[in-house]
Amino acid sequence: MFDPNCSYCAEGELVAKFGIKICELPASKVYLFKEQSHKGRCIVTSKYHVSEMIALTEEERNAFFADVNKVAKAIHEAFHPDKVNYGAYGDTGCHLHFHLVPKYKDGFEWGGTFAMDPKQITLTDAEYDVLITELKKYL
Repeated sequence: MFDPNCSYCAEGELVAKFGIKICELPASKVYLFKEQSHKGRCIVTSKYHVSEMIALTEEERNAFFADVNKVAKAIHEAFHPDKVNYGAYGDTGCHLHFHLVPKYKDGFEWGGTFAMDPKQITLTDAEYDVLITELKKYL
């Protein structure tokens, strides 16, 4: 199912407000979150417009979580966080996606829940490109 009002389905300007597409994996699309208070923060979104993981078949769900795992491994390899936090919300977005948020012991929000959009750090296009290039090495 495709929803033209959904930022993840429509992509383009809607998703560009907060993310930069890195790549597509078998069951997902991967975006770098533009707000980079947590270096390497990404969003992994299902290729299916569903609100809940229970709407996926077992095969689709397993493929989606394999993609989430692959991105988490890439974040660990590229940026060496002390922990990656995972957030799956969607009360208003209604498209299954996970925020993968690298946390660093000496960094922003260590020991607490990450803010959805802290509006602290945005980068130049060149700086985003460096992060994306580093992640792609491991994807």
